[in-house]
Amino acid sequence: MNKKAILLAGGAGTRLYPLTKIVCKQLLPVYDKPMICYPLATLMLGGLREVLIISTPKDLPMLEDYLGDGSQLGIRIAYAEQPKPEGIAQAFLIGADFLAGAGASLILGDNIFYGKLDFYRAALAVEQGACVFGYQVRDPERYGVVEFNAEGRAISLEEKPKNPKSHHAVPGLYVYDERVVEFCRALRPSARGELEITDLNMMYLERGELSVKLLSRGMAWLDTGTQTSLLEASNYIATIEHRQGMKIACLEEVAFRVGSIDQAQLEAILGRLPKGEYREYLRVVAEEGARTVAPTA
Repeated sequence: MNKKAILLAGGAGTRLYPLTKIVCKQLLPVYDKPMICYPLATLMLGGLREVLIISTPKDLPMLEDYLGDGSQLGIRIAYAEQPKPEGIAQAFLIGADFLAGAGASLILGDNIFYGKLDFYRAALAVEQGACVFGYQVRDPERYGVVEFNAEGRAISLEEKPKNPKSHHAVPGLYVYDERVVEFCRALRPSARGELEITDLNMMYLERGELSVKLLSRGMAWLDTGTQTSLLEASNYIATIEHRQGMKIACLEEVAFRVGSIDQAQLEAILGRLPKGEYREYLRVVAEEGARTVAPTA
């Protein structure tokens, strides 16, 4: 798997104002952890170890202060500025030097995935083409929408259509081969003045090289871009964690479960954490030792 990861944590966070006046959007709490932990955990569980976080000049120092260079998690995190939000696909142009000819997976910093991630690991293993995902929603007009023919093949993609041709939205998780930067350089801004990710996906679709995988009903995709969706996501995470007694997107645990850090490194992390419920949870994880099955999210 010759792929690197980009986590796009940009945007002005206007829909979450005034919360975002005092703190970076991706550091807002989703129940008991900052929002950015959830997409980063997805990348780590997919097996990706090199991550570029892209954010605004204002927010980038806060994110870097929180996550550092990633070494404590056994990964490498780099950072890049997005001076002005000009579309999701712009992330690949900003990250061109970081990718250095490798394929890429992009995840949006306000998207949360919970469930078995086998579909994602399978997509990352594909050498040629691109893969996006479809998820049934009741309000597809808010998203990029994929249309299928009678055989179940994707035949069109539209960005926030007034009259959606299906109820399948494209979540903020994408996988591309090494041509992604080349394709993005050929894109032209849309009527919104942005380099649209849908236009990039259409370039692959028109070449017959776009795979669209429908997420199962057992998979949860949560968008935390509004106050209501942020609250709903927090309540969802709280319900699962209280019921199961396991944390979702606890980065230190994820790193331990996937083998990025060993037990000694986890115990060293414990020694630096303040006393509290989070530390106590990780202490139990360390005492139990490595399990054969990684957490799902």
